[in-house]
Amino acid sequence: MSKMLEIMEQRLMPMAGRVANQPHLKAVRDGVTVTMPFIIVGSIFLIIGFLPINGYPEFMASVFGEAWRSKLMYPVTATMDMMALVISFSVAYYLAKHYNVDAISSGMISLTSFFLITPFEITTLVAGETVIVGGIPISLMGSKGMFVAIVLALISAEIYRYMIQKNIVIKMPEGVPSAVSQSFAALAPATVVILAVWLLRLIIEMTPFGDLHQMVTMVLSAPLNEIGGSLFGAIVAVFLIGLFWGFGIHGIAVVGAVTYPIWYALRDENRMAFQAGDPLPNIITHEFFMNFVFLGGSGATLALALLMMMRGRSQQMKSMGRLSIGGSIFNINEPIVFGTPVMMNPIIMIPFIMTPVVIAIVTWAAMKTGLVAIPVGIGVPWTLPIGLSGYLATGGKISGAVMQFVSLGLAMAIYYPFFAIHDKRCLTQEQKIEAETQQPSVAPTIA
Repeated sequence: MSKMLEIMEQRLMPMAGRVANQPHLKAVRDGVTVTMPFIIVGSIFLIIGFLPINGYPEFMASVFGEAWRSKLMYPVTATMDMMALVISFSVAYYLAKHYNVDAISSGMISLTSFFLITPFEITTLVAGETVIVGGIPISLMGSKGMFVAIVLALISAEIYRYMIQKNIVIKMPEGVPSAVSQSFAALAPATVVILAVWLLRLIIEMTPFGDLHQMVTMVLSAPLNEIGGSLFGAIVAVFLIGLFWGFGIHGIAVVGAVTYPIWYALRDENRMAFQAGDPLPNIITHEFFMNFVFLGGSGATLALALLMMMRGRSQQMKSMGRLSIGGSIFNINEPIVFGTPVMMNPIIMIPFIMTPVVIAIVTWAAMKTGLVAIPVGIGVPWTLPIGLSGYLATGGKISGAVMQFVSLGLAMAIYYPFFAIHDKRCLTQEQKIEAETQQPSVAPTIA
């Protein structure tokens, strides 16, 4: 076991560290994370609009009129349906920030290119006839346009960075305000990016795809969503997150850089189906992991914190349980991860990695068979305690909360034998140290 851990540490972990610090993946991860406040705000209005209370819609209609729900969805449209716009700016912003060039200009160029590549002509039916009308397609501003937004953001930021660092810019005379100088410095890169995106759009319009969004959906998004939204993809993601954490690398930072866009897109598909009253298409979403698998944080360590506090015999485990339980309730597990420690600790690493895998399989099976409600696409804050988060994530279904507590019990059962071994070792160490400190010193014998 120790030999295997040593080999993995020497060969796999350096590669994982490079992936975690790869600037493009970091920019995607940080750029997507920016959308969380907007998603949470939109989710609040979504919850209010679809409270699972008998007679609630009729009461709201009697007080606020028949259009109360559509008006309540205005903030949802302005937040959750605009993810691609935010990501288009934020990904380019963070990548430019990594290169120490003007991040605002880079973000604005990316946002402009995203609008340029998006067709503003919509085909619709009017009185039985097909009519083409103008307008911003809201569906492409949200999750459907997210992949295009990410790709264009990375490309435009790279072009901007290259031209700025190679000094291919329009320079203004000294004494001109810095804001004006930065604007003109971005003129040449913006021109190159806009021309390139314009030509790309013209070329794609001559193909059967019609536009880049349709092309990405057919060629890239659909296969990635199929893999990322499967049980196999969930197991691989959860396993890797635990494995990286076991070697001191932030697992979510590595895996999330690749999977977050997929999980967010799957969640938004559920959200749109939920709003329309249609069957929910996806079990695997962002909330599936954050609210149902990682109970207490990566590794489902709420179970470990409870065992430490309730069953710990050594002072180290008892103290760690009392110190970490507060954070673990709100899914903050750094104290227990670093204090146990989990890293390079084979005894705790095994349940840390395997417990979320088992929970993911059991939860998926329960949702697949209809025993537990599927997450409806509401962006529940990851810091909400279990019970409440499961109830809200499933649109007010008690089965969501029950599933979380069942998984917590399962996690405690998996952790217990490994925890007991670790606790016994800590107790033995403490007893040994105590015996040594209490042993009386022997005076030296003088010949």
